[in-house]
Amino acid sequence: MPFADTEAMQAHLAEISRAVAPDAHAVLMLDQAGWHMSARLLVPDNITLLPLPPRSPELNPVENVWQFMRDNWLSNRIFRYYDDIVDHCCDAWNKLVDQPWRIMTIGRRQWAHEF
Repeated sequence: MPFADTEAMQAHLAEISRAVAPDAHAVLMLDQAGWHMSARLLVPDNITLLPLPPRSPELNPVENVWQFMRDNWLSNRIFRYYDDIVDHCCDAWNKLVDQPWRIMTIGRRQWAHEF
């Protein structure tokens, strides 16, 4: 998707909905970006959106994922053109997707496991 907008979010929800087992329900935790919370979204019946409080990146584990990608694969570079940026970002994402154990480690919140 070339844009982060309501149309992209709608497509994302449709993909998630198709992946949810017939007897299951998905809860999607997300920040309050405009396209995440748009009144125009048609949220499938098997998904519940759980918006995080505003300005609370510490509650959103994906923020650590983005930071990891920047620190390890995307920082200290000069991108010559737009496609160069997209290629590097896709490469970084694919490296990360091939390492599910790393994603689980990066997104883990120690404080959530202390109770």
